[in-house]
Amino acid sequence: MSEPTNPSRRRLLRAGAGFAVAIPLRRVDAQPTAPPRYEFFTAEEARLVEAALARLIPVDELGPGALEAGVPAFIDRQLAGAYGAGERLYRAGPWRKGEPTQGYQLPHTPAQLFRVAIRAIGQDLAPKGGFDKLEPHAQDAYLDALQKGEVSLGAAGTSEFFDLLLALTMEGYLGDPVYGGNRGMQAWKMIGFPGAYANYYELVGANAPFDGPPMSLAEGAHGHKT
Repeated sequence: MSEPTNPSRRRLLRAGAGFAVAIPLRRVDAQPTAPPRYEFFTAEEARLVEAALARLIPVDELGPGALEAGVPAFIDRQLAGAYGAGERLYRAGPWRKGEPTQGYQLPHTPAQLFRVAIRAIGQDLAPKGGFDKLEPHAQDAYLDALQKGEVSLGAAGTSEFFDLLLALTMEGYLGDPVYGGNRGMQAWKMIGFPGAYANYYELVGANAPFDGPPMSLAEGAHGHKT
C-alpha cells in the first residue's frame, strides 16, 4: 500500500511472496462465492474487514480478489482458534515499545488486536458512516495512513494491525485451501503454482515442464480427496 490508488496485484503478490522477479500471471475466472459463516467476526466487524480485503487484493482482469478467494473466512478461522488466542506468543511482559527489528511487542493476542483496532477504526470513521461506506479511493488512502501509522487506534498499534491484516490476507490468498482460503486453488492457478504434490516420481527423467493442475493438502498424491 505504498501508493493509495489502485495497488497492482502483480506488485502486491510479488512483494508479499518475496519474489525478486516478475510472476507470469495467468488469467483465472473468479468463482461465485456464498457469504461466509463467521465464527469470530461480528457482522459489523465483517463488513469492515471485507471492505479492506477488497482493496488489498481487488478482483481484476487477471482473476479473483481476496473476497472471491475466501480470504475473510481464512482470517476468521485463524482468529477464532489457537493462533488468535496467541498460544505461541510470549505473554508475560514487560510491555515496552521495541525496535522494529524486535517484531511484535504488544500485549494483545492477534484476536484482541483485531477487535480493538476494528473498534477504533469504526469510531474514527463513524461520522462518515464507517470504512465500508467510503469511496474506494478514500479506503485506499485510509489503509495507506494505517500502514504509515498516521491514524491513532488507541491501545492497538496502528502499523502492527495493518501489518497483521496484510500478512493474513496474503496467507489466506496464497495458502493451501485446507485452511479456508484460496478457494478452488484460484490463486495457485493464476501464478502457476503446483501446490502440495507428494511426489513427482512418474516425471523422473522427463525433460518437459510440469503443467499439471494444482493439488491441495486435502488431496492424495494423485489428486484424490483424503
